[in-house]
Amino acid sequence: MPHKVKEEIKSFKDLGLCDELVEACDSLGWKTPTKIQVEAVPHALEGKDLIAHAQTGSGKTGAFALPILNALLDFHSKQGYKSAPIFFALVLSPTRELAIQIASQFEALGSGIGLKCAVLVGGENIMQQQISLGKRPQIIVASPGRLMDHLNNTKGFSLHELKYLVLDEADKLLSADFEKALNDIFNVIPRDRRTYLFSASMTRNVKKLQRACLRNPVLIESSECCTVDTLKQQLCLMPSKYKDCYLVYILTEMSGYACMVFTRTCYATRLLSRILQNLNIRAIPISGQMTQQMRIGALNKFKSRECSVLVCTDVASRGLDIPAVDMVINYDIPQDPRDYIHRVGRTARAGRSGVAISLVNQYEAQWYLLIEEFIGKKLPKYDPQEEEVKLLMERVEESKRLSLMKLKETGGAKKRRGGDEDDEDIERYLGVKGKPSKFGKRE
Repeated sequence: MPHKVKEEIKSFKDLGLCDELVEACDSLGWKTPTKIQVEAVPHALEGKDLIAHAQTGSGKTGAFALPILNALLDFHSKQGYKSAPIFFALVLSPTRELAIQIASQFEALGSGIGLKCAVLVGGENIMQQQISLGKRPQIIVASPGRLMDHLNNTKGFSLHELKYLVLDEADKLLSADFEKALNDIFNVIPRDRRTYLFSASMTRNVKKLQRACLRNPVLIESSECCTVDTLKQQLCLMPSKYKDCYLVYILTEMSGYACMVFTRTCYATRLLSRILQNLNIRAIPISGQMTQQMRIGALNKFKSRECSVLVCTDVASRGLDIPAVDMVINYDIPQDPRDYIHRVGRTARAGRSGVAISLVNQYEAQWYLLIEEFIGKKLPKYDPQEEEVKLLMERVEESKRLSLMKLKETGGAKKRRGGDEDDEDIERYLGVKGKPSKFGKRE
């Protein structure tokens, strides 16, 4: 049975954390623990495995980082600093950006205790990561594939003394996408360990959960609701040929909003961002086909409000803490309702309000019905002035025509030269290299 909230816990001290971590929380401005932290931390401090299902933006990272750091400090005090395992805890993440974010939170909490953390993700220099491992970090945050690269190829790297394993966004990690890498990892880490599974949406497939080798885990569901009450969710029905016009209309009407637009493919992020840029809407794409440096650059542009619209695939849907997101638009409806939960969870975080609008054409209605069934409620319609939307048709179609021509040209250049001119244009726009192009000046 899910554990009940302990109402008497009012502070991080009440959770049973050591003084050093209470001070670290205070220095970060964390005044009171969140609901998931109140639910999870006491059980973790008792040495229990956890399966935690909590809303996005609820403080999940702190819920597993705090007990791990508390255990590390306790290990030091009892057995001495030098006797502690070098690689004390491993946190696995399905995306590079989430791994980097988790590591930064560990480092912030452990800044006063000399904590060392290594991030092992694809898209980054493997030699630099090997150097990082050589500095004897206590915490490793990794994507499964790159972790296995190091276990197979980095001399002297082993996890045989590991004490803690965390699967963040566990439902994604336990899917078929990561099955082989995860099985290989389970085969080389100790069975005698603490294991935490955290996610905003958790699979009910018991066999999948059993793969993580949990031992009598405590099930924690910090909320019965899949989405927060401060999120205003709407759907907008339209014929498919007008979808781009509806997108432009909404972004124009909400011009002061920071918005994430979710698409199904990497190509669509590039096409839509170009269409929007041609219409003087400050947009930038982010997808798995971009280099890590470009992805980080795009996120930084969006966080700093230099760009108001981030056009993205589901690579940006999980775990990223971008407090300034005012609105999420589902340009393409996800076929898995759990992906919807993660997407709309990018807004209305930590008690803030937010808006989520899903553009639904005649071919996507079946998927949206599944989403409504999953979240347990019918969503109201967003009804713009249809005539005003149709007035945008000519401008939007011309912008789309020019964007398609540009992408076709760069695709041809890629085949001829083995490069990608479009990526170079994005790099200049992000300030990664070279001078700004017309693409960048449009902002």
